[in-house]
Amino acid sequence: MKVSKRIADLPPYLFVQISRKIAEKKARGERVISFAIGDPDIPTPEHVIQRLCREARVPANHRYPETYGLPEFRQAIAAWYRRRFGVVLDPETEVLPLIGSKEGVGHIAFCYIDPGDVALVPDPAYPVYSISTMFAGGQPYFMPLTAENHFLPDLDRIPAGVAGRAKLIWINYPNNPTGAVAGLDFFERVVAFARRHDLVVCHDAPYTEVAFDGYRPVSFLQVPGAMDVGLEFHSLSKSYNMTGWRVGMAAGNAQIRDALMRFKSNLDSGIPQAIQYAAIEALEGDQGCIGEHNAVYQRRRDRIIEVLREIGLGVMPPMASLYIWARIPPGYTSADYATLLLDGAGVVVTPGTGYGQCGEGYIRVSLTVADSDIDEGLARLRDWARRTGGIGPRTT
Repeated sequence: MKVSKRIADLPPYLFVQISRKIAEKKARGERVISFAIGDPDIPTPEHVIQRLCREARVPANHRYPETYGLPEFRQAIAAWYRRRFGVVLDPETEVLPLIGSKEGVGHIAFCYIDPGDVALVPDPAYPVYSISTMFAGGQPYFMPLTAENHFLPDLDRIPAGVAGRAKLIWINYPNNPTGAVAGLDFFERVVAFARRHDLVVCHDAPYTEVAFDGYRPVSFLQVPGAMDVGLEFHSLSKSYNMTGWRVGMAAGNAQIRDALMRFKSNLDSGIPQAIQYAAIEALEGDQGCIGEHNAVYQRRRDRIIEVLREIGLGVMPPMASLYIWARIPPGYTSADYATLLLDGAGVVVTPGTGYGQCGEGYIRVSLTVADSDIDEGLARLRDWARRTGGIGPRTT
């Protein structure tokens, strides 16, 4: 049987070789420490779990939900945006609950991209931005994110012909994988650029509540004019350690929100209502858990950075997100260096090129690792560096 062109054209999974090595090590009984996945290891807050348990016993919550979500949930999302960012949203027309933000991120391209159209996509970036563009028949144009430009896209370097064909622009701050942050001045430039080229702005913002050293990330929707051109994707996954619950939201321009709602209404039946009520509890309940979680992540960040620097990597402490973006020593590719750490120390990191060509020269290290595993993983890296000097076979 012949698969569709969109499946046949999927790029190869860069991590496949490392995944094979991990499987081989585990088959030999070797223990591997993984810093590769951004999945919070801290439990969901207890009051949220208790609300889910109560709502799971309500018969009305056993039936099909509505695609556009419970009115109470949409109202809770709008109220949270007002408290957190000072952004006023109409819960009826400017808020859409999602089965995890990835659902909306993956589907918005189908609402605006026709075959031959262009989406402006950062590089490095969460791969779904470019993959969903390709699935919709469009073509991603990659905007390099470099250390020299503070990992912000240089909008002035996008050719006029490309901007003229583009329908969407993706931005993501706090950023995955680089951990970079953006201020309102950058978002103002994005709004002006979008107006000039009639673009839909898609801001992926699941990390606004994961921040360190007193920093408070902003929302794209805070900028004047943002509601005219954009939609912001958010999630309870990282804020409240609810990745497995699959609950998020999109907020912003009513017309863009409506297009996404019409698309998803033909594909799914919405979020189970018991989970929606638990999400309301998360948004309206005690927010002290966020500060507690961030204190844990900040402590982990500082410990990991200390060791990464010891073994010769270049690191700037991220102000937000769940990731450390570390520059590897010269003479290696990202994939080769990740393999070197796996073979030499039994430690798994993500090669930067898993997020795009501009990720070459970097690895991503996640903070969502249990403290006991961090202790062991860092001890392994130190021991490996003492034994080898932190070097292995080089590619150049």
